[in-house]
Amino acid sequence: MDLFTSMEFGALLLAALSAPMIGMVSDDVSEDSKIIREILDGNPNAYRSLVERYQGRIYNVIFGMVRDREEAEELTQEAFVKAFRNLQSFRQEARFYTWLCRIAINLSIDFLRKRKRHATFSFDESIGIKDGSGEIADSHNLGNPHEELQNKEIRKRIIETVEKLPEEQKRVLVLREIDGLSYREISEILGIPEGTVMSRLYYARKKLQVELRDLL
Repeated sequence: MDLFTSMEFGALLLAALSAPMIGMVSDDVSEDSKIIREILDGNPNAYRSLVERYQGRIYNVIFGMVRDREEAEELTQEAFVKAFRNLQSFRQEARFYTWLCRIAINLSIDFLRKRKRHATFSFDESIGIKDGSGEIADSHNLGNPHEELQNKEIRKRIIETVEKLPEEQKRVLVLREIDGLSYREISEILGIPEGTVMSRLYYARKKLQVELRDLL
């Protein structure tokens, strides 16, 4: 299997790792800039439109990192609050979503570090695959319990395998496969060269394909 061109594998990852989609909206740089200027000119209520535009995408990115719906919701809210409080430092020539996503990723990393420290004292082997951790409905399989169970087991295997990836590879995989960002955008968000993005994505996919070869 070609590690870079397998659309089937990408679709498999997306189905397993994504939360139910909640308003995936593309960014409009010029419109964002207009709204931000309005906020900075004294109309904080205008921020609501940015929240409504990007909350779905940010939630899905965070959920892909932390694998917990309630925590993802809280971290999403925290990301928007932090962005609002620091809006004065936002460079107008930059893309707001890139800046916001960087905040969200950093919050997710901090959360995962805290959870890992806690896990050393109370290990939970089911972490990341608990009930409510993002199971998506298989409407096309309704009425076929065997296929539903099989697909649930496949998603569980994928999630477990992704959780074993090094964090830097997991971040790139989530941003690429779930949010569909370009190498350049991921490079800007994570502050690493595009070549490093490609390398980490390659090795993440390679590890997953090796571990999940019986599913492909």
